[in-house]
Amino acid sequence: MVRSKFATHVHILSLMGKFPEEWLTSDFIAGSLNSNAALVRKELSELRNAGLVESKEGKNGGCRLARPLKDIRLSDIFAVVKDRHIFGFSPNDPNPHCPVGRNINKALDTMFTRLDESVTGELSKTTLADFIAKLL
Repeated sequence: MVRSKFATHVHILSLMGKFPEEWLTSDFIAGSLNSNAALVRKELSELRNAGLVESKEGKNGGCRLARPLKDIRLSDIFAVVKDRHIFGFSPNDPNPHCPVGRNINKALDTMFTRLDESVTGELSKTTLADFIAKLL
C-alpha cells in the first residue's frame, strides 16, 4: 500500500539522515521501525535501486544515504513507492456494454493523473533535510 510504504521509506531515510556518516544495519533500522530486518532489507533494495541509498557488504557493512539530505525531495521518495496512480482502479474490468462501465476508467484515469501531479508537486517542495528538521 502506497501510504504505509511511503511512511516506511521516509522513516528509513530520515534515520539515515540523522546518522549520515554511518553505515546502518537492517537490524538497527528495524529496531527504529519496530519491524523485522527482512522487511527492511526489501525496502532498502527498492531505495538502493532508486539511487537514494548505497550499501556496503561485510562485517562493517550497512546502508546510508547516497545523496545529501538537501538533494532528496519527498517526491523522490514518493516516486519509489507510487504505483500507476495513488488511487487504484477496481480489480474487476467494467462492463463495456454499460454506459458508465465503458467510460469510467478513462474518466478516473484523467482525474487520478491530476491528483498524482498535485501530490507530487506538493511533495517536491520539501527536501528530506526540511522534513528531518521538523522531527528533531
